[in-house]
Amino acid sequence: MNRDASAVLVAHGTRKPGGVDMIGQLAERVSDLLDREVHVAFVDVLGPTPSEVLDRLPADRPAVVVPAFLAGGYHVRADVPAHVEASTHPAVTVTPPLGPCHGTVRVLADRLQESGWRPGDSVVMAAAGTSDRSAQSDLRQTAAMLSALIGDRVELGYAATGTPTVADAVQVARAHGRGARIAVASYLLADGLFQDRLRNSGADLVAEPLGIHPGMVRLIASRFRRAAAVRLSTAA
Repeated sequence: MNRDASAVLVAHGTRKPGGVDMIGQLAERVSDLLDREVHVAFVDVLGPTPSEVLDRLPADRPAVVVPAFLAGGYHVRADVPAHVEASTHPAVTVTPPLGPCHGTVRVLADRLQESGWRPGDSVVMAAAGTSDRSAQSDLRQTAAMLSALIGDRVELGYAATGTPTVADAVQVARAHGRGARIAVASYLLADGLFQDRLRNSGADLVAEPLGIHPGMVRLIASRFRRAAAVRLSTAA
């Protein structure tokens, strides 16, 4: 990554300390790959906000913001740009979110395998949920990509906003007898209340959130590098 660019990772935020720690660990591991500090900001629940972080960074260096969201919903379309606009930083590049993306889906499949999933098990991909139509489309696309990767049907369930809930999707899969076991693929970035809901959904297997999986670390580092390189070439 261009050593003249500052790096900011923007996440949602959670009241669960383990989830906050996981985001911090993710940023640290990306920092190690980039050989520079990755600053962390949150758009909800806790701070610092993206605008607060950007205001602290050197104004004479460009800044790259990676939205650590798995679909292009309201936080990506509205919150992050609003924080960038509200900041005093003169040169900010915002990358696409982390999904839908083939790299993210490969991590999703890895986590599913780590949980003990075997071909033939019924799979529910569990997302936080959203009322944003474009984000809903992103989630359906991701579920289809996961289905193609594992070679089996994948249902979509939601931990918060949207239907069916993860628990309902698990019940339907069990009632229809699709597979001897029900596995939930967690399409969440970090541990928190929503991951707890997955664990309580009645599934036989629940994958861990994507979190600090090496594939996520590499994907985020790549986002920073590419955006910094594009800005450098444009400036030249």
